[in-house]
Amino acid sequence: MDSSSVFLRISLLMFLFIFTAYKNVHAANIFSIRDNKAIPDGKTDCSQALSSAWAKACAVDGGTVLVPSGTYYVKSALLQGPCNGKTIFSVMGTLKASAAPISQESWIEFNHVDNLAITGNGVFDGQGASTWAHKHNQNAKNFSPGTPSLKLKFVRNSSIEGITSMNSKMFHVHVNNCDGLVINHVSILAPEDSPNTDGIHVGASNNVHISNAKIATGDDCISLGPGSTNIDISSIKCGPGHGISIGSLGKYPDEENVAGITVRNCTLSNTQNGVRIKTWAPSPPSSVSDVTFQDIILNNAYNPIIIDQQYCPSNTCSHKGESSVQIKGVKFINIRGSSSIPAAVNVVCSKSRPCQDIEFLGLNIIVNGKGQPTTATCSNVNAKFLGNQVPTRCA
Repeated sequence: MDSSSVFLRISLLMFLFIFTAYKNVHAANIFSIRDNKAIPDGKTDCSQALSSAWAKACAVDGGTVLVPSGTYYVKSALLQGPCNGKTIFSVMGTLKASAAPISQESWIEFNHVDNLAITGNGVFDGQGASTWAHKHNQNAKNFSPGTPSLKLKFVRNSSIEGITSMNSKMFHVHVNNCDGLVINHVSILAPEDSPNTDGIHVGASNNVHISNAKIATGDDCISLGPGSTNIDISSIKCGPGHGISIGSLGKYPDEENVAGITVRNCTLSNTQNGVRIKTWAPSPPSSVSDVTFQDIILNNAYNPIIIDQQYCPSNTCSHKGESSVQIKGVKFINIRGSSSIPAAVNVVCSKSRPCQDIEFLGLNIIVNGKGQPTTATCSNVNAKFLGNQVPTRCA
């Protein structure tokens, strides 16, 4: 055997050895909840199995929690970091919540984790129907406002991709005090009459990118609360639902400002609202600035464009005072399609802090089924309508 053949054989053996070792190491870093005594019958509580798999994955660099096919009942889970490197939470089956109210502040929560990837084609089923019924009767015994299905708190440089959330008791995905989060290709589903089931709610977070999501729910498809900064939302299919909202803001003292918001290339179909900013009155001081809503398609949207500084969802507010939330630097660009009502633009700003630098460009909104041009109403704002568009100006 010549030297070249020997060298080739040795090289091949070394490659096979390294490949096998690599494969074994990575297989060793996958922690299935089935291996931690989870039973996929949809009845046996798998909370401890989920927590055990998380603890093992969190302890190694590149650890993966695997939820394989099947239905797993999870009462609740708090999955905490910090972890020893990137951690993957792979959902290929269905995680199912209790139908009863949950006493914890969330169903499944990730807390203080960096470099987390929540991925897979699996489902988070919040089992929210009984909670929604209680919400419609807030005086009922054992009333519960509901809990978010999936909560990320103090999570950095992480992602959520591919998963489906359905029938949450409250928010489907709640992002709080996070920095550097990408949410991509998720599906969120709940009935049109399910209360407070926001698809994705962001608060006190920076540098969040949400794209290519399909959201049909009973409240805002996406809502941005106090402290939301540098948020990019794109290619969202929303409806039914309450549209894409900034707010509500100004309900509590010492709320952080909202700034650097872009909503673009989205389609809103049969929604109660289109794009809106909503603040309470009266309110403590804060601000909303540097906001762009651009390239939005409306299909029979009710209230397509709203700034509401007298927000009152239950219609029981006294409005004894004005909102102190300053709204400035907001652009509505190339918003087009159909409205279910003649008034496509409704801007109600604060008397004590009138809106500043509000611009409309390239609007083309007609009344659905009639082809008639829509109108705009404005108060406490010197809005700029730039160029030819429909509606053409504030009445």
